Amino acid sequence: MFAPSNPARVVGANGCPRTVEYRSLIASVFLSSGGRLPRRSDAKAAVGCGCRSRLNSQRSTKNAQRCSAVFTLETQRERASAFTLLELLIVVGIIGLLLVLIAPAFTYIKGGTDVTSAAYTIKGVLDTARTYAKANNTYTWVGFFEEDAPPPAGPSASPGIGRVVMSIVASKNGTMIYTGNLSSAFTLDASPNQAALIQVGKLTKIDNAHLKTFPAATSTPPPDTFDTRPAVASTASQIGDTAPPNPSLTFHYPVGTSPGQYTFTKIVQFNPRGEGVIDNSNYTMAPVSEIGIQPTHGTSVDTNSTNFVAIQFTGFGGNVRIYRK
Repeated sequence: MFAPSNPARVVGANGCPRTVEYRSLIASVFLSSGGRLPRRSDAKAAVGCGCRSRLNSQRSTKNAQRCSAVFTLETQRERASAFTLLELLIVVGIIGLLLVLIAPAFTYIKGGTDVTSAAYTIKGVLDTARTYAKANNTYTWVGFFEEDAPPPAGPSASPGIGRVVMSIVASKNGTMIYTGNLSSAFTLDASPNQAALIQVGKLTKIDNAHLKTFPAATSTPPPDTFDTRPAVASTASQIGDTAPPNPSLTFHYPVGTSPGQYTFTKIVQFNPRGEGVIDNSNYTMAPVSEIGIQPTHGTSVDTNSTNFVAIQFTGFGGNVRIYRK
């Protein structure tokens, strides 16, 4: 009536062999008993139980042997996969050698990032001063001062290397306060002009930067690189470590104090039309003026670095452009 399935011999959960009976016969017995299978009470069941009890001791012994063998094998594998002290020392030595080789590259990248950030900071200060002068129809001055980084404690800053400080001041009444072509030095916020200036914003400080007077460029067309940038007329149109040679103006921070915390003598002036010039004894409007920046390590100038930046602005337009080496 039902097609029988092929019987197969398998090993049960208790380790004793048993035979899988015909599926059709099991199904018919299950249905005839109302869905309940009869308990095993025949001799085969007893034999199966006896088989189970006899094999328990044998299985225990074999399992112990198998566990011991497996543990020994796993221990050997763990030992084989571990590093020896010599291998670890070799790896550490290779890593140290690589760090020594690539350290100068990281230093070069950091120096380049520092001078680039300094250049864009100076550009932002110049743009702010020029915009303020045009918007308020007045004169503005940007002062540059370099001190040690970090500076020594004291009420007044001393010239040093490593930190460039910038300050913007403006004329309150829109006048230039002095007359051009000065025959002698002039202090903008000295008596009776202590209240003639107003501070524009806060001080701006740049670390790891040094004001540098660069040699004149070749001005080779197109002037798109540091070496081929437009050439300045003279050092009177530059701000650096040795320029301008004869500064003519001075102002202080805070405004109206003397000597104050900072005394600024390297100054860029913008008039109400946005024209920019580096103040000097003859107040000559230059087509191009330049501010040079060189990277430092604290108070030491990095003489081996070629990360030079020149920030130039045109005299009549006041437009600012950055040239990187």
